[in-house]
Amino acid sequence: MDYRGVIFDFNGTLFFDNDKHVKAWGAISQLLRNKGITDEELHEHFNGVPNKQIIQYMLGDKCTEDDIVKYSSLKEEYYRKFCKEDTENFHLVKGSEEYFDLLTEKKVPFTIASASIKENIDFFVESFNLDKWIAPSDIVYDDGTYENKIAMFKKAADVIKTDIKDCLIIEDSLSGIQNAYNSGCNMIIVIDSANKKDEYEKLPGVIKVIDDFTQI
Repeated sequence: MDYRGVIFDFNGTLFFDNDKHVKAWGAISQLLRNKGITDEELHEHFNGVPNKQIIQYMLGDKCTEDDIVKYSSLKEEYYRKFCKEDTENFHLVKGSEEYFDLLTEKKVPFTIASASIKENIDFFVESFNLDKWIAPSDIVYDDGTYENKIAMFKKAADVIKTDIKDCLIIEDSLSGIQNAYNSGCNMIIVIDSANKKDEYEKLPGVIKVIDDFTQI
């Protein structure tokens, strides 16, 4: 692989937390729709998608800006609570810290592009000491200004001063992989947290599917 910069997704990529998101969104769905979320909805409309789009999906034409702020904040409060409660699994994915060290040693710039909101990014930085490797101000997150994850990936490439076509993007969700490719990236490594290796390997831009960062 001949890459000059690395962009990491976070949730499901550097931190296996999908069950916490599902649980939190399920609670919000019950409040808004009086029902939970299906596996199909999860993969097509939730994973790797900014909160604003998810809430708009659930509420449809009835959605207001106040609804987006309110339910996005509430969902993330649930999420952080569930993370803290699961102390056994509250850590970065195996091999990720060593990979950070290697990139730093080789002077390969890297950052994170996450659909998480600022409160969660602050939570991750504090909990996992991410500022040891990445300046918090260089992390791209859902601040409400990005149309989609494609825009986030492009911004992250600008942050690390690397053309997107020369970046390696590490993702885990179907939508994230598609957005990485559509952003102009042709080097995508997938963390197979959803056990969909056969499906992921066939996608444009995907060069490798791994279980954790010891295999990169």
